[in-house]
Amino acid sequence: MTRVKRGTTAHKRRKNVLKHTKGFMWGRKSKYKAAKEAIQHAWTYAYRDRRNKKREIRRLWQNRINFASRELGVTYSRFIQGTKKKKIEIDRKILSQLIEEKPEIFQKIVEEVKNKE
Repeated sequence: MTRVKRGTTAHKRRKNVLKHTKGFMWGRKSKYKAAKEAIQHAWTYAYRDRRNKKREIRRLWQNRINFASRELGVTYSRFIQGTKKKKIEIDRKILSQLIEEKPEIFQKIVEEVKNKE
Protein backbone atom coordinates (compact mmCIF):
# COMPACT_ATOMS: atom_id res chain seq x y z
CA MET A 1 0.00 0.00 0.00
CA THR A 2 1.22 3.48 -0.83
CA ARG A 3 0.31 6.59 1.00
CA VAL A 4 -1.39 9.44 -0.79
CA LYS A 5 0.08 12.88 -0.26
CA ARG A 6 -2.62 15.54 -0.58
CA GLY A 7 -0.61 18.68 -0.01
CA THR A 8 -0.74 19.82 -3.63
CA THR A 9 -4.53 19.47 -3.82
CA ALA A 10 -5.10 21.35 -0.56
CA HIS A 11 -2.64 24.06 -1.59
CA LYS A 12 -4.36 24.45 -4.96
CA ARG A 13 -7.79 24.75 -3.32
CA ARG A 14 -6.59 27.34 -0.81
CA LYS A 15 -4.78 29.30 -3.49
CA ASN A 16 -7.97 29.35 -5.57
CA VAL A 17 -10.01 30.76 -2.66
CA LEU A 18 -7.42 33.46 -2.02
CA LYS A 19 -7.39 34.30 -5.73
CA HIS A 20 -11.12 35.05 -5.55
CA THR A 21 -10.75 37.26 -2.47
CA LYS A 22 -8.29 39.62 -4.11
CA GLY A 23 -9.30 43.17 -3.24
CA PHE A 24 -11.09 42.24 -0.01
CA MET A 25 -10.14 44.23 3.08
CA TRP A 26 -8.00 43.22 6.05
CA GLY A 27 -7.30 39.54 6.64
CA ARG A 28 -10.12 38.42 4.42
CA LYS A 29 -7.82 38.63 1.42
CA SER A 30 -4.87 36.76 2.87
CA LYS A 31 -6.02 34.42 5.67
CA TYR A 32 -7.64 31.27 4.31
CA LYS A 33 -10.25 30.76 7.03
CA ALA A 34 -11.48 34.37 6.89
CA ALA A 35 -11.29 34.40 3.09
CA LYS A 36 -13.38 31.24 2.79
CA GLU A 37 -16.18 32.72 4.91
CA ALA A 38 -16.00 36.09 3.16
CA ILE A 39 -16.26 34.50 -0.26
CA GLN A 40 -19.30 32.43 0.77
CA HIS A 41 -21.10 35.59 1.84
CA ALA A 42 -19.94 37.51 -1.22
CA TRP A 43 -21.23 34.87 -3.62
CA THR A 44 -24.54 34.62 -1.77
CA TYR A 45 -25.07 38.38 -2.07
CA ALA A 46 -23.97 38.33 -5.71
CA TYR A 47 -26.55 35.65 -6.53
CA ARG A 48 -29.31 37.52 -4.70
CA ASP A 49 -28.44 40.90 -6.15
CA ARG A 50 -28.33 39.68 -9.74
CA ARG A 51 -32.06 39.11 -9.29
CA ASN A 52 -32.61 42.37 -7.39
CA LYS A 53 -30.87 44.28 -10.16
CA LYS A 54 -33.56 43.20 -12.65
CA ARG A 55 -36.23 44.33 -10.19
CA GLU A 56 -34.62 47.74 -9.67
CA ILE A 57 -34.14 48.36 -13.39
CA ARG A 58 -37.81 47.58 -14.06
CA ARG A 59 -38.79 50.06 -11.32
CA LEU A 60 -36.62 52.68 -13.00
CA TRP A 61 -38.41 52.12 -16.32
CA GLN A 62 -41.78 52.42 -14.58
CA ASN A 63 -40.78 55.66 -12.87
CA ARG A 64 -39.55 57.12 -16.15
CA ILE A 65 -42.76 56.20 -17.94
CA ASN A 66 -44.87 57.55 -15.08
CA PHE A 67 -43.05 60.88 -15.04
CA ALA A 68 -43.14 61.33 -18.81
CA SER A 69 -46.78 60.29 -19.21
CA ARG A 70 -47.93 62.54 -16.35
CA GLU A 71 -46.30 65.49 -18.09
CA LEU A 72 -48.50 64.65 -21.08
CA GLY A 73 -51.64 64.33 -18.94
CA VAL A 74 -52.01 60.58 -18.30
CA THR A 75 -51.13 58.59 -15.19
CA TYR A 76 -48.92 55.52 -15.45
CA SER A 77 -51.71 53.04 -14.76
CA ARG A 78 -54.07 54.67 -17.29
CA PHE A 79 -51.26 54.76 -19.83
CA ILE A 80 -50.43 51.06 -19.44
CA GLN A 81 -54.12 50.16 -19.46
CA GLY A 82 -54.59 52.22 -22.63
CA THR A 83 -51.68 50.56 -24.42
CA LYS A 84 -53.18 47.15 -23.66
CA LYS A 85 -56.63 48.22 -24.91
CA LYS A 86 -55.12 49.68 -28.11
CA LYS A 87 -53.00 46.53 -28.50
CA ILE A 88 -49.76 48.55 -28.52
CA GLU A 89 -47.32 45.81 -27.52
CA ILE A 90 -44.23 47.77 -26.53
CA ASP A 91 -42.62 46.72 -23.28
CA ARG A 92 -41.53 49.07 -20.51
CA LYS A 93 -37.86 48.86 -21.46
CA ILE A 94 -38.51 50.10 -24.99
CA LEU A 95 -40.92 52.78 -23.77
CA SER A 96 -38.24 54.02 -21.39
CA GLN A 97 -35.70 54.13 -24.21
CA LEU A 98 -38.16 56.07 -26.38
CA ILE A 99 -38.56 58.66 -23.62
CA GLU A 100 -34.80 59.12 -23.47
CA GLU A 101 -33.94 59.02 -27.17
CA LYS A 102 -37.09 59.84 -29.18
CA PRO A 103 -39.61 61.70 -27.00
CA GLU A 104 -41.71 62.72 -30.02
CA ILE A 105 -42.56 59.06 -30.71
CA PHE A 106 -43.48 58.52 -27.07
CA GLN A 107 -45.70 61.59 -27.27
CA LYS A 108 -47.52 60.09 -30.28
CA ILE A 109 -48.09 56.86 -28.34
CA VAL A 110 -49.55 58.85 -25.42
CA GLU A 111 -51.83 60.78 -27.79
CA GLU A 112 -53.01 57.47 -29.27
CA VAL A 113 -53.79 56.15 -25.79
CA LYS A 114 -55.63 59.39 -24.86
CA ASN A 115 -57.82 59.14 -27.99
CA LYS A 116 -59.17 55.80 -26.74
CA GLU A 117 -60.55 57.33 -23.54
